[in-house]
Amino acid sequence: MSKIPSVNYQQVIFALRRDGWVVVRQKGSHIRLQKHLPNELLKITVPAHRPIKRSTLSHILKQARISVDKFIELL
Repeated sequence: MSKIPSVNYQQVIFALRRDGWVVVRQKGSHIRLQKHLPNELLKITVPAHRPIKRSTLSHILKQARISVDKFIELL
């Protein structure tokens, strides 16, 4: 398992969009994304920070159901 990289919000949004996530809206410094799965709708919020804290990124990846290795591939 790889270490979570230090990235800014634009890189996170780019990687998530490559995984099928869609930007729904932005309110202030938070960007809302969602992804349709066959039986459910996943929703996550990404803060527009440079850089995003590793712990925050870890929580985002858990909610998005993406492993760190898969995330690094998507970057």
